[in-house]
Amino acid sequence: MSLLRIAGRPLLASMFIAGGMNSLRNPQAVAPVAESVVRPATERISALPDDTEQLVRLNGAVQVVGGVLLGLGRFPRLSALALAATLVPTTLAAHRYWEVEDPSGRAQQRIHFFKNMSMLGGLLITADDTGSAPSLLWRGRHAARDLRHDARLVRRSVRATARPAAAIGGGRAKLGV
Repeated sequence: MSLLRIAGRPLLASMFIAGGMNSLRNPQAVAPVAESVVRPATERISALPDDTEQLVRLNGAVQVVGGVLLGLGRFPRLSALALAATLVPTTLAAHRYWEVEDPSGRAQQRIHFFKNMSMLGGLLITADDTGSAPSLLWRGRHAARDLRHDARLVRRSVRATARPAAAIGGGRAKLGV
């Protein structure tokens, strides 16, 4: 594993662990802000709980677990996808800069919004990173290619040995042996 992955994953994960712990410990502080995203989500997805504080805690728990796993390098692709899934509603709820009237407040929220978008980009890159190991799709394609190649070699060798064997067999039949 490269030094960049060893250092980069925990750095990327640190914000999610800190933010997730805050959401777990103090969901009532985040719930009013999250309400604008929670209501439409719970109306569309019946499996989600209706209580905003429960969803904030659930989001925080996913961020903590995903952040720890990403930081440790365990299931980095899956944990990056889970963190990306939590980052979208978090960003849409907390950093709605287009709704802020105050110019300085709007600028601050815009900075946070695009910071989160940058983190989302990093998570998507991490989710696609195979860690220098070939992906399952690549392995499958190459295994199939290798099988086709081996089958052609077997077919050629069978043809190459079949002709002389047939000639010898035909010669023996003519001789009556």
